[in-house]
Amino acid sequence: MVKDIIKYPTPLSVEYATDVRVFDDALFSLIEDLKDTITQNNLNGLSAFQIGSYYNVIVVKNDDGELLELINPRLIAHNGSVTTEESTAYYPGHSAKIKRYENISVVYQDRNAKDCSLKASGALAIVIQRKIDYTFGATFIHKMSKQERESFEKRLEYGADLGSSDYCPTNFQRDKIVLGMNLILGAMALAFIAALFIQNPALLQNIWQAMLYASATVVILDIIYFFYAQYEGKKYVSCNSCQIGNIIGTASVILFKLGVIMLLSYFFVYQ
Repeated sequence: MVKDIIKYPTPLSVEYATDVRVFDDALFSLIEDLKDTITQNNLNGLSAFQIGSYYNVIVVKNDDGELLELINPRLIAHNGSVTTEESTAYYPGHSAKIKRYENISVVYQDRNAKDCSLKASGALAIVIQRKIDYTFGATFIHKMSKQERESFEKRLEYGADLGSSDYCPTNFQRDKIVLGMNLILGAMALAFIAALFIQNPALLQNIWQAMLYASATVVILDIIYFFYAQYEGKKYVSCNSCQIGNIIGTASVILFKLGVIMLLSYFFVYQ
């Protein structure tokens, strides 16, 4: 029987899968459910965890398309490493680069409770490792570094793969340039306010000179922001239409703020 596959954000159990001790019709029915679900969804493997069972059972498709039944699988040896682009039914529409063992040796039992062993490499080794992860209540996200995991979680939040035409982030690197310009403008505004209480002409002249340098810095940063923001926006096709107006507006607002501060400073600070 085809079963529903558990998908994000429904959590998987963080407990270990329970080893099979009784090889009966209930187990055989579970295995057939896994096979039917794999075939129906055109998958290369499933863990029992993925259809709501806590038994340590996985079914994977080998290189010949045959479905292999692995009961109580254990990874006992490995060598080599390879980084592949992986996807899983738990995170539909998402993929990630994951480092795996290139060659593995696995021991398991068949449906007759007979002890078996298997050596695998390439795609079969990858899918077996991924399905064994599920028997520990884990997904490939647990194989990522902290930075990689944060990036992947952002993809889940936005609902699209980074770099795809449907993805448009809300935070950009260009925002750091805007932050820098606003900090300079804030310092200039404080300097202007302080200058209103200063009577020393020499000190006022120094403040005016400092503001001229600061204003030149803001103008240069604003130009850099304008062109870099367009370059960054082109990475995301869906951002072009909605972000160009924001880019122009942000650059214009920065220049307006600078103009107001410098105009007031000219009349009240410059002497």
